[in-house]
Amino acid sequence: MSAYLQLDHIDKSFTRGGATSEVLRQVSLGIAKGEYVSIIGHSGCGKSTLLNIVAGLTPVSGGGVILEGREVNSPGPDRAVVFQNHSLLPWLSVYDNVRLAVDKVFSGLKSRAERHDWTLHNLDLVQMGHARDKRPSEISGGMKQRVGIARALAMQPKVLLLDEPFGALDALTRAHLQDSVMQIHANLGNTIIMITHDVDEAVLLSDRIVMMTNGPAAHIGEVLEVPLPRPRRRLELVTDPTYLKCREAVLKFLYERHRFVEAA
Repeated sequence: MSAYLQLDHIDKSFTRGGATSEVLRQVSLGIAKGEYVSIIGHSGCGKSTLLNIVAGLTPVSGGGVILEGREVNSPGPDRAVVFQNHSLLPWLSVYDNVRLAVDKVFSGLKSRAERHDWTLHNLDLVQMGHARDKRPSEISGGMKQRVGIARALAMQPKVLLLDEPFGALDALTRAHLQDSVMQIHANLGNTIIMITHDVDEAVLLSDRIVMMTNGPAAHIGEVLEVPLPRPRRRLELVTDPTYLKCREAVLKFLYERHRFVEAA
C-alpha cells in the first residue's frame, strides 16, 4: 500500500553569491494517514527546510512530495502550518484571525452562517471560544498559539505541519498545549508532522520519530517507532519502560551525532 504522504528522494541546495550549500540529500519517508511524526535533529540539519518543502513554501532541488498520489509543490489549504511565532494579525480579533482562513478556504463551499459556526467550532476545539473578541495583544503567548492552531485546523488540512509550535512557551503552558494537541489528534485523527528539539515532547506525542543527521547534506539517520498506547498520560509515562527506552534511543542518537561534530 502506498503512503498517504510520501517524501520521495528530496534534495535541497541553496546558492548564494556563487556558493552552493547542500542542505538535504535523498530524504525519503512514507507517512500513513492519521500518523503523528516528529522530526528531530541538531540545529542546522534542515528540519524546518524539510517542513517548508512539504508546505510548498520552499522548492525542492530534486525529488518531490506526493500527497494522496498527487505531487504538491506550492502552498495549499491541504497543508496548514503552525509556526513557533503565532503569526496572528494584531489588528484582528481572535475570531477574525480564524475567520480569515475559513473565508479563504470555504467562501464558495459554506454559507456565511456555516462559516461563522465553523469558526466558533474550531475556537472551541482549542478552548479559546471565550476569548473570541480579544486582540492578540490582550491574550497570553500560549493562548495566541492556540488560536494559531485553531486557524490551521479550520482549513481542514489533510496534513498539519507544526514547526516547533511550543518552543517559545514556558514549561507549564507547553505541557498544557501538548495535552491539547494530543486530544485534538485523538478526536480528529489528522496527519501531523512536527519539528521539535525536545526529546520528551517527541516521545510523548509521536507515533514515529525521524532523526536527522547533521548538516550539510543532512539525511534521515534513524526512524524510531514509539509503541506507546493511546491515550497517553504524561505522569504515567515517567516510569514507563517503553517511554524510557524510546527516550534513551533518541538521546543516544543525538549525543553520538553531536560528538561526531565536535570530533570533526
